Amino acid sequence: MSILRFDPFRDPIAQVDRLTHELLSGTRTPASLPMDVWRSGDNYLVALDLPGMNESTLDVTVERGTLSIRAERQQAFGEDAAVVVAERPQGSFTRQLMLGDGLDANAIEADYRNGVLLLRIPVAQSAQPRRVQIRREAGTPSAQAVTENSQAAELNDSVPHQKHDRRLVSSSA
Repeated sequence: MSILRFDPFRDPIAQVDRLTHELLSGTRTPASLPMDVWRSGDNYLVALDLPGMNESTLDVTVERGTLSIRAERQQAFGEDAAVVVAERPQGSFTRQLMLGDGLDANAIEADYRNGVLLLRIPVAQSAQPRRVQIRREAGTPSAQAVTENSQAAELNDSVPHQKHDRRLVSSSA
């Protein structure tokens, strides 16, 4: 999984409008949503901080291997309010992650609690390690037969042999 840091299709006019709005209003909008990503067992977990976001504005979509997270925070004050300090980011927020082929994009789960959006992205079944069965040709010894023959040979080599001749006297046990 990789993070999309550059979007060549981003509208440059919208970026200039956003910067102008920030300068004139005294508010700021972060470039991206802060997140943590870790792997636990057969899942990748992504935690994004979205404090104060209205749950109805959250949108998580997957399209052509790109996971997009969108959210919006409305300003708490009205148009006619005299804003003294406005440090909390407001507006629309977006974060995009590129999903690798080894992830199951159809089984992604999302949970929003206490201002944190938690995404569970499972590793695809086809990307998980598995044991490969080896087929044998007819007439060649199976792995079990080879193992049994090897063990028998080792056992014979480890037992001391007595030389036998016709004059063998019985040994006492």
